[in-house]
Formats: sequence, C-alpha cells, structure tokens
Amino acid sequence: MDFNLPPDIEALRLRVREFVAEEVMPLEENPDNFNEYENLKLSILDEIRAKAKAAGLWAPQMPRDRGGLELPVIGWAAIYEEAARSIFGPMAINCQAPDDGNMSVLNKILPNDAMKDKWLQPIIDGDVRSSFVMTEPHPGSGSDPGGMMLTKAERKGDRWVINGHKWYISGAEVATHFIVVARTSDDPRKGLTAFLYHRDDPGWSIVRRIANMGPDEHGGVCEVKFDGLEIPDEHRLMDIGDGLKITQIRLGPARLTHCMRWTGLAKRCMEIANAYISERMAFGALLADRESIQMMLGDVAKDIHVGRLLTMNAAWKIDQGDYARKEVSMAKIHVADALHKAADVGIQLCGAKGYSKDTLLDWIYRYARCARLVDGASEVHNMVLSKYYRQEGNDFWRWGV
Repeated sequence: MDFNLPPDIEALRLRVREFVAEEVMPLEENPDNFNEYENLKLSILDEIRAKAKAAGLWAPQMPRDRGGLELPVIGWAAIYEEAARSIFGPMAINCQAPDDGNMSVLNKILPNDAMKDKWLQPIIDGDVRSSFVMTEPHPGSGSDPGGMMLTKAERKGDRWVINGHKWYISGAEVATHFIVVARTSDDPRKGLTAFLYHRDDPGWSIVRRIANMGPDEHGGVCEVKFDGLEIPDEHRLMDIGDGLKITQIRLGPARLTHCMRWTGLAKRCMEIANAYISERMAFGALLADRESIQMMLGDVAKDIHVGRLLTMNAAWKIDQGDYARKEVSMAKIHVADALHKAADVGIQLCGAKGYSKDTLLDWIYRYARCARLVDGASEVHNMVLSKYYRQEGNDFWRWGV
C-alpha cells in the first residue's frame, strides 16, 4: 500500500498551506474582518478569493475547462485539510459547504453545457452562492427524506408547482441558485424529484434565519416556505422520481468533504494548544513536560490520524468507482467525534485563555457540535454500519473495492 500523495498533489498541498498561512490566517486576527455572525465579511472574502484565483488555487473539485483544478477525491482530501487550517480557508479557495456539494452534484448530473453555463458556472466563479433545500419540520423529512417528505411538486402542463415547508436550509439567505427536493408521487423509492430555481422566482419566501449556537456560515440556516413556486420542467434534475438518487449522489461525497475540512480544524486546535503548553510554566515546569498533558495531546493526535486514514480510504475508494457508503459513514462518525474532542482538549490545555475569545478554540468548539448532526446524525450512520455488517459478516472488513 502506497500512502504517498502523487507529486503534483503534494506540491499543490504545500502551495495551499503557504497561501493559507500567509494570506488567510492573518484575517482571523482582526475582529473588524468578522461579520455579525462571526464569519468573514463578504467584502473581505471577495478580496481573498481573487488572490486564490490568481495563485491558481481555485475550485479544486471542478473541471479545468471551467476554471477548477480537477483533482481526484484523494486530492480533495489533502487540499481541503490544508485549507481548513484556517476557519476561512475553504471559503477562500471555494471548497466550503454547501457550494462544494452543490457544485459537485450539478457537475455530475446537468445534462448539457448550456445548463452548466447557467446554473453551475456562476457558483464555480464565485459570483453567486447556492443552497440545497431538503430538510423539513416535523413530521416532514429529516434523515429519512424518501419516507417522510411532505413538500409537493404538482405538474401543470410544462411546469411544476411547489408547495411546502422547509427548514435548516444552509446558506439560503445569501444563495441565488437553489436545488429543491419535493414529492411527486407516493412511490417509496421513486417518489421524490429535484428541481432548480432562482432566488428571484416568485412563490417562495424565507420565513426566518434560525439562530443557533454559531458561528454561522454565510447565509445561515433558514426556514423556507413554498406557496405556488412555479418551475419549468426544463429545470427538473434528472428523471421524475430521481430526487432520492440525487440526494445520495450529493450527500455521500459531501459528508466526506466535511471530514476533510474538520480534520484541518482539529489539527488547528492542537496547534493552538501545543503552542500554549510549550511556553506556559506551572509549578516549576513547562506544561508540555507533564505526563498528564502529554497523554491528552497524544490521545487527540492519534484520533486525528485515525480520522485522516478513514477519510483518505473512503476518498480512494470513490476514486476507484466505489460508492464507499460504509467507509464514508465510518469517517463521518469518527472525524466528527475527533473534532469535538480536539476542540475540548484544546480549551482544557489552554485553560482560561482557551475558554476566552483570545484564541479560535471557542469558535471551533461551538462549530464542532454540529458535526455529529449535519448530513446524518452519528446514530443514523451507526445504523448504516450495522446494516452492512449484518449483510456482509466478516466481509465487512474486506480489502479493496
């Protein structure tokens, strides 16, 4: 087994590391660069994105002929991890959710260049942002969209009329291009269909931006209502009834890209903590020289590395044409836990400074709590793994694809 990165990806990884250190991380130090939701002001973001484009570090997941780097998924893993050394890094090079997942799925399923020029290219260029509209309030769809979705799309001639209620829709407040999933029949597997719509289309509204623990991504998480939104059939994605399939195409790799970014943030927590314990004296000795401190730091370092291996294994399998469903679920569970643990231990090791806003640890700690919920709660992914184990037995751990 060769765990070396291909030379071109390794060289790119080092360039991203340098760019993040020199251009992005300094932005974290000035409170004036943050908006009211503790994220980077959009005006500042536009400036750093222009620098990333000029440096040739833009859109690692997108085709070269559309302005991206066209990396394999293992390349995403290496680059996204480096980008997420800064809380603003993934946004700077255009690999942050939800745009990252939306670009990837649209690139795969849009049927022609005209559709890609209209709906995908502006997101790649960073001119607009996007949102994936699926989750609903009780008793509507959450982790079980196929069985519980209540938002309906009814066909009237060559148009579809959408009525329903969604919430916790990431990025909706600033998005221009939307993918909405709605029920078109009662078929348990082929009952959902996905559609594209534009922010200016009438018949829908944002009810509120939902306050949460934060820090909040650009556009927040919003509650949305549809009251007769009309979408032409030409803006339907794939075939009628393929909505659940599209969610699977999108969410599998998207879950894994979360793991890539979370690994970078977990490493940043340890970087902050290690710097502190390497200079802080207590009772005549450096904190870093105390065995109890070493055990905490080493335990987290181990968990981060396990998460990296799980993530890279799943990325490799996807590159080989495998869906890597159980591998993605394992990575999702473990890396979410590792991120939360890294932030918690980082705060503990830094003491009052870690609990304060003098470091990024409190930002990452609050952000980390959603990792065990988004794109499938950890309990749901454990159910997936249980299903595979019961089907496969000892073949659950087979090598290869």
